[in-house]
Amino acid sequence: MQSVYTDADYSAATKQKNKIFYVFLLGTALYVAFCVAWLVYFISLPYADPLQALPKTCVFVSSVLYVGLTFPYMSIKYSRSRRYCKMLYYVSEGIKAEECNYFYKFREKSLQKDNIDVVGCVFETWNKKKQEWMEREAYFDPEKPLPDFGMGDLVRYVTQSNFIVQYEVVQRHAYDFEEYEEGEEDEGEAFTQNGENGEK
Repeated sequence: MQSVYTDADYSAATKQKNKIFYVFLLGTALYVAFCVAWLVYFISLPYADPLQALPKTCVFVSSVLYVGLTFPYMSIKYSRSRRYCKMLYYVSEGIKAEECNYFYKFREKSLQKDNIDVVGCVFETWNKKKQEWMEREAYFDPEKPLPDFGMGDLVRYVTQSNFIVQYEVVQRHAYDFEEYEEGEEDEGEAFTQNGENGEK
């Protein structure tokens, strides 16, 4: 089977997360130093000096800028990086499941799995009890090259928390799917590996 992730991926993601955090610490240190400098200047002014408004204004403006910049920086950029590292850790250490299904299409969806952007890999599996095809969707990391799956390929794949971590094509064009009946198409936009919209 071909592995989607390597140990180097986790190392690189951890370094990126730490870099983001160090930038935050540097910005915080500069902000604190700026405020302390104005505080020292304010204390050194004579009582009722007209320049007392200047340090207050500068500290107020810098505080607004600090909060306005660091809040989205940490709550979005750092948080997403931390969750991605967490996902890679679970990929390595978590419990995995193996399945073998017929691939139908890729689906680009405006959804996230644990706040991580994903590409849907739609598989079809035959339900003997209901005597119908059932859809099975697993997630693929858009940071990685999409696997060379074609419609009808029989694919064996391993998932962890529904993320595909290993895969192999058992048989090419093992099954020819019939077109969905009009009105029964699922939401989401299918796309081929080169990024162009595919036919449903």
